Amino acid sequence: MWQKLQIGVLVFFLLGGRLARAQRNADDPGTSGTELTGTSAPARLLSLDEGLAVLGAAMETAHHRALHQDCSHSVHQIYDRAGFPYSYETSTTLYQGTSDFQRVTQPQPGDLIVWRGHMGIIVNPVQHSFFSSLRTGFGVEKYDSRYWRKRGRPRFYRYVKIAWEGLTLAAAAPPPAQAGS
Repeated sequence: MWQKLQIGVLVFFLLGGRLARAQRNADDPGTSGTELTGTSAPARLLSLDEGLAVLGAAMETAHHRALHQDCSHSVHQIYDRAGFPYSYETSTTLYQGTSDFQRVTQPQPGDLIVWRGHMGIIVNPVQHSFFSSLRTGFGVEKYDSRYWRKRGRPRFYRYVKIAWEGLTLAAAAPPPAQAGS
């Protein structure tokens, strides 16, 4: 399965430029369903590059073969490892939607794919592939396969990243020492 994941990621990178251009066109708020409404703080959705960081964390998780966890704990750990923390929720709760994720109609790499009772991370939306914790361990599957179609229609969610205005690394750093003190 590790080899299957590596091949999937390699194919993704070969198609990455074409996919990125298509995704930029698809991210027009009028067509993709990615508008952020009802948020109290400025926010934005995860970029394609940040989605790739999530996939990198997924590969790291699969490579180390940590203790086998259920799908929702695995995804939570992967997002946290990639630097995108969120409050843990089961796949059933995430299927209904949470404030940490915005439902989208056109997934990109790193987005969540969620059924009632199972979830994973999109690897390549063109190939309909996703990474998840399965009964046999971590692996990449096609979400349009017969098995997954039987589980019902999946929903896709993109991480919502809060954009704190005015907060920069310089603002968080201690003031420089003054000469002679």
